[in-house]
Amino acid sequence: MADLVSCTATELYNILNQSTKSSKLAEPNYLCLLDARTKREYNESHIITARRAKQNKDSCFLLPESIELDCMKYCVVYDSRTDSLDGEGPAIQCAQVMSKVTRLPVLVLNGGYEEFSAYYHFFRSQKVFWMPQEIDEFQPYPIEIIPGLLYMGDVRQANDGHIQKDLKIKSHVNVSLKPTNLSLPSGQVLHIPEPDLCDSDLLQFFPSACQFIDSHMATNCAVLVFSTLGISRSSAVLIAYIIHSRRCPLQEAWNHVLKCKTNMRPNRGFVQQLSEWEKTVLGHQLTDISDPKF
Repeated sequence: MADLVSCTATELYNILNQSTKSSKLAEPNYLCLLDARTKREYNESHIITARRAKQNKDSCFLLPESIELDCMKYCVVYDSRTDSLDGEGPAIQCAQVMSKVTRLPVLVLNGGYEEFSAYYHFFRSQKVFWMPQEIDEFQPYPIEIIPGLLYMGDVRQANDGHIQKDLKIKSHVNVSLKPTNLSLPSGQVLHIPEPDLCDSDLLQFFPSACQFIDSHMATNCAVLVFSTLGISRSSAVLIAYIIHSRRCPLQEAWNHVLKCKTNMRPNRGFVQQLSEWEKTVLGHQLTDISDPKF
């Protein structure tokens, strides 16, 4: 039997928005998201792509049909407001049934639908059935690095006015060669026009990027850090910022950003520059970047 693990609203948001060339939601064994609330509540509104967890005549939860749960990367269950794994609410009951057949832990959404929809109202839906083409065309939102304040994305997301409005993003750190099509006041944009090459010098921009992010976040202004694909340059700047803001080793900052975006990957030259930045911020190097995971 698999374990039950608490999942925050931010963690589920990031699970829903993982992507490579397209949304990870299009992969059949990626996410099983179950709504354990009543049928009436589900029909009124639910989290995008969620299925309703069905029960038998004895009110016992049933395993979802046509889903190979033992192959699923993420199994997430939620009800209205469960906030503890010690309770006996619908989400816990449903998760316990699923845990008998899953290989990985079953995630229970902390705070349930009420908390998630309060933070991410734009991910509410009444749609019950999704066609494969609709899932393929789903456009992910930027990954959330610090809840409500700091995001990581790509150039498409930076140019999407609806995304900027939904996430209340007011400032950009653009780590790509081209400017965006959105018009923002000059003081709200920091443009770092460096190519994604191993010999590009991002290190020289780390201090100004950290200062820019700090100054805007201090006024509760959400910041989007983005590059062309949102994988290499943007992740390097965000790791540098986490080292700076938390005064933590590169290893810890790397793990934080990787947990948020599972395919983030600064190029080898940027990894070396992040090691030098760690030494600048902390006074000495703590992280062995010869480790293959870097």
